[in-house]
Amino acid sequence: MSLIAIRHGQASYAAADYDQLSEAGYEQSRRLGRWLLQHAPVPERVVIGAMRRHRQTWEALSEAYREAGIELPAPEFDADLNEFDHRAVLDGYAREHTEAASLFRVEPEAKLDPRRVLQQLLAALTAWTEDRIEGVPERWSQFQARTRAGAERLHPNAGTVLAVSSGGVLSQFAQAALETSNARAIELNLSLRNSALCEFHHRTGAMRLSSWNSVPHLAEARELWTYF
Repeated sequence: MSLIAIRHGQASYAAADYDQLSEAGYEQSRRLGRWLLQHAPVPERVVIGAMRRHRQTWEALSEAYREAGIELPAPEFDADLNEFDHRAVLDGYAREHTEAASLFRVEPEAKLDPRRVLQQLLAALTAWTEDRIEGVPERWSQFQARTRAGAERLHPNAGTVLAVSSGGVLSQFAQAALETSNARAIELNLSLRNSALCEFHHRTGAMRLSSWNSVPHLAEARELWTYF
């Protein structure tokens, strides 16, 4: 079994509703579809998370197949591939760390230093993994259990599966495949570019990582390399 797992295109970070692709996100996804059409096997199964940005990414990347007259499997929706509530985690962290509040606030005109945002994101997610944030709808251990249950359902007997999800979910797949720490899972999450490809294979009864964070479809468009 080969699993091609895709992080959604860039969502609307500075908008009131994050869960929709930006214009850059649509372009990333369309380019990805053209690349997959030329270089990847046609999937025998498609599974996507139930969030709007997952569906929009799938619709944009599948345009290339429709234009080529290639029929793809109807997508299956699995809510276990949904991202954690990042706003609840960040708001919970900011309640105890005022220096982070301005960085996490949605202000379209704000000019934020990406390095400071990344630093505080790392701190917030670390606190979440250690159960130091109160009032979140889903604890880290619950997120791990949910997403890994979703990963188990992606294993067919043979063929290629294409999945569209989010960075936190895919980093859980990688953490399980690499048998690594929570700290490393956070680093993997924050490293993942929008519309990036990750490949897994199912060997010896377990999922193993083959490639991580590839963006061959953006090789000539470095301006489209985004992380959030």
